Amino acid sequence: MEEKKVALITGATRGIGKEIAFELALNNYSIAINYRNYSKELETLKSDIEAIGSKCGLVQGDVSSFNECKNMVEDTIEAFGKIDVLVNNAGITKDGLIMRMKEEDFTSVIDINLVGTFNMTRNTISYMLKQKSGRIINISSVVGVAGNAGQTNYAASKAGIIGFTKSLAKEVASRNILVNAIAPGFIATDMTNVLSDNVKEEIFKQIPLKRMGTPKEIAKVVKFLCSDDSSYITGQVIHVDGGMVM
Repeated sequence: MEEKKVALITGATRGIGKEIAFELALNNYSIAINYRNYSKELETLKSDIEAIGSKCGLVQGDVSSFNECKNMVEDTIEAFGKIDVLVNNAGITKDGLIMRMKEEDFTSVIDINLVGTFNMTRNTISYMLKQKSGRIINISSVVGVAGNAGQTNYAASKAGIIGFTKSLAKEVASRNILVNAIAPGFIATDMTNVLSDNVKEEIFKQIPLKRMGTPKEIAKVVKFLCSDDSSYITGQVIHVDGGMVM
């Protein structure tokens, strides 16, 4: 029987991260779920993943802390013996026009979204280099490509992830480690469900496919980038945005 690969996914308690965890579990991966704050839903998520035949572990930590990321990676290695896939998905928004944006609103978004991606990758990469294989998938955003008024902090963090992805891909390609980014557009999650119908209609005008994407549509691309079918793809930014940014 083929040994299961191991995926560590940050911010995997809901939305896109949760769907990625399920999708990889369905495809014979053992799953390590990073969370920041404990909730009863976490145990339900763990049970649901185990019910489909995959091993699942919960690793607590704040991705903006280098030492907590180190502990998360070590805990995952201890529990599963290796890490084949790292998905840097954890992210926050604190939107506001630049004239009203507080310094902490800028730095906290950078610390979670961009510095968190570095912290997790830096602590994981040594294991992947030793095993001479691995996949790192960073969740960016179309906002990191095209910008968006009121999101200078978020756009800066997501644009930084793109530059980080391309540079790291060049560094580690010789060790068979593939590094790619996904740039989602508007995705139907808890964050977008609270928007009014009028706001959604304005959003749809920007999207040629005239709808929001689903977390599953992001997860399917992650699955592809983890598979052997993507063995000649690295340093790329794949837009999953319904044609919003071309």
